[in-house]
Amino acid sequence: MRYVINTGEDRREMLARIGAGSVEDLFRDIPAEVRLKQPLNLPHPMAEPELARHLREMSAANRNLDEYACFLGAGAYDHYVPQIVDQLLLRSEFYTAYTPYQPEISQGTLQAVFEYQSLICALTGMEAANASLYDGASALAEAALMACGETKRDRVVLSETVHPEYRETVRTYLRYRGVEVTECPETGGVTDPERLMGMVDGRTAAVLIQQPNFFGCLEQAPEIGEAARRHGALFVVCADPVSLGVLEAPGEYGADIVVGEGQGLGNQLSFGGPCLGFMACRQKLVRRMPGRLVGQTADKHGRRGFVLTIQAREQHIRREKATSNICSNEALCALAAAIYLSCLGKEGLRRVADLCLQKAHYAHGLITSLEGVSSSFKAPFFKEFAVRLEEDPAGVNRRLLKDKIIGGLDLGRFYPRYSGHMLLCCTELRTREEIERLAAGIGGKPS
Repeated sequence: MRYVINTGEDRREMLARIGAGSVEDLFRDIPAEVRLKQPLNLPHPMAEPELARHLREMSAANRNLDEYACFLGAGAYDHYVPQIVDQLLLRSEFYTAYTPYQPEISQGTLQAVFEYQSLICALTGMEAANASLYDGASALAEAALMACGETKRDRVVLSETVHPEYRETVRTYLRYRGVEVTECPETGGVTDPERLMGMVDGRTAAVLIQQPNFFGCLEQAPEIGEAARRHGALFVVCADPVSLGVLEAPGEYGADIVVGEGQGLGNQLSFGGPCLGFMACRQKLVRRMPGRLVGQTADKHGRRGFVLTIQAREQHIRREKATSNICSNEALCALAAAIYLSCLGKEGLRRVADLCLQKAHYAHGLITSLEGVSSSFKAPFFKEFAVRLEEDPAGVNRRLLKDKIIGGLDLGRFYPRYSGHMLLCCTELRTREEIERLAAGIGGKPS
């Protein structure tokens, strides 16, 4: 058969060979009522320069962070991604690789994941880490399942200051596993340790908090961890990895499992994904850890090597004994995080975190000095903070967009009692000029 069809004769020959009388016969299995009854609305063919110009014009309709200053956080953050990250990710050995099941041909990918795991352990203060969790929300849900399996208990206590979409994901995961999810209400933007202590009992498998929490506030994590341990429950912390450049590692204040969203570690915002869920835990819990775990070993000649180890996914063992059915490989995003952390080093990450901290506090002081604007909470914060506005946040955001500023999140979307409050974020990328434009756009005069 010829592979290029140029004439009606060629088309008829092809149809005859496959036993079709017409092109329409190729679609006869598709019900007529769902078929398109008109030609496709496609533009005329274009030369490559013309097509490139057309695509640029289409893409210009999108607002982008090259042109807009972003003060929106709430789980996805506009951190700087060094050029070396994307350049190394473009290597075909990495971006075309699937799960490295065959170690004899996958040593490079396996070593990269091993290095990522080592960096996450150093960052969180934990003893073991995995790879290939979808995002921070599913990582938190998987941690809750780990705790239930380890303790043989059927209840978790979840702080209301955890990201609302993370909490929804936890409830979705646990709904049909016979696990009760109890939420501890927030007080002044943080979890009240004494109130939480009254909710933890002998049925509690884990206490789950976020540090810094959804409002950007810092929790009294050591006290909360102590409340969990007092009843034999595991302490799960959902952490912002960038904050660990200046904040104490969760492992230092007693966390048993540390999870979080790794998008801020060298991964672009990219309109919301793909993301990177990271997870680290104490050594005693390693056999309950989902996803992929790379271990270091030696071959029969004593040479260093790497393998996937402790395979506990549904594909490898009996379904009823599997820890999780999480499948998609997030190793490329994990590699971006490993490159980012390796390039910055301890001092570089500390500097990024310190810039976020200082710029957020400068913005907070400037904005709360405006007439009619006040701070929502008194608790210490890292790079996000909430303010109460006299004006509707949606109207403020529309005004800010005209000045090429992406404003904050209206907290009323998730917490009706905080309607009129806006959650704002400052990363190391925000400049003094941008922060001052933000304050001017919010309105009012310094009091």
